[in-house]
Amino acid sequence: MKKLSIFLFFPFLTFSQQLITETMLFDGIEREYMVYVPQIYNSTEVPVPVLFSFHGGSGYAEDFIYTNDMRPIADTANFIAIYPQGAIDPEGGTTSWIHKAPTDHDDIFFIEAIIDTLSLEYTIDQSRIYACGYSEGAILSYELGCRLNNKIAAFAAVSGSMLEDYYRNDIYGWEPCSPVHPTGMMLIPGTVDQNPHSTYEGLSYYDMPLYMSVDGITTFWSNYNNTDLNPIVTNVEDSAPNDGSTVERKRWLNGDNCTAIEELKVIGGDHDWPGSFGNMDINASAEIWNFVSKYNTDGLINCNTTSSPESSTIYKNLISTIDLLGRTTNTHKGFQIEIYNDGSVEKRYIIE
Repeated sequence: MKKLSIFLFFPFLTFSQQLITETMLFDGIEREYMVYVPQIYNSTEVPVPVLFSFHGGSGYAEDFIYTNDMRPIADTANFIAIYPQGAIDPEGGTTSWIHKAPTDHDDIFFIEAIIDTLSLEYTIDQSRIYACGYSEGAILSYELGCRLNNKIAAFAAVSGSMLEDYYRNDIYGWEPCSPVHPTGMMLIPGTVDQNPHSTYEGLSYYDMPLYMSVDGITTFWSNYNNTDLNPIVTNVEDSAPNDGSTVERKRWLNGDNCTAIEELKVIGGDHDWPGSFGNMDINASAEIWNFVSKYNTDGLINCNTTSSPESSTIYKNLISTIDLLGRTTNTHKGFQIEIYNDGSVEKRYIIE
């Protein structure tokens, strides 16, 4: 399929940083994506990572940027945050990723085209391109991990499942998921999420398996990465006891090239983005960056000198504290996000 790309640039919002909306003609459809460039970015210095964030079905990038807001983290960690916009589904009439069959539209190539364009416009680290998504955007993140794996170093999925091979092969006509390098993967599912494409138990229609269960997903990726068979399980502090949910952290470690799989199981969690709505014991955006940023396309960065993802950061100093709206704060109460000099972030709830 021939693809013609035309790029126009429009300032969207002006701080000391840049938030730009770019337009691309792709597969005969005008497509948009938002680019956030932190103030500390310098095109003459070392290449910087890129993180894609995908909104849910019927959603919009201009809204999702406030849900999973990666901008305060990018300002410190120095990466470029990309928020693509899903196109209108010709059958459903709403914004959608990987348009429903029988159309032949495939957003995998749209994201690949964005990467190619970013490579011309910015000094990006081609070995550190990451993806994360919510709901239907999480499905796209899995697909990028499967079918654009040569470009995606690590990815995360929140409140969304991975397609079963029956769905991939018989409905879409794709091949089975075939990653090409050890890949760090994080998922953040809710145990009471009843959205059809994100239930914890997965979904089948009669004898047709459609969406994988969480156990199926972690088994697939831990097997592919050759991690330890049994995960390390710990409980996250229940810092927000009134949110109706708790979090269990499960980690499959010691995979090829030091890769790991991590599940943040939100027990009692619904179709949410933790830290923004739903569970408030964790901040999904912070957890995602802390996880994916440890990887490049070769696996865990500095794999030969560290034994696990947890040990890749040794020294760090607090440099900024912000609230949930991204504003610098000096108060010592309520929800706060602490940003460290290594680009990592931690969420705290402080009661005076």
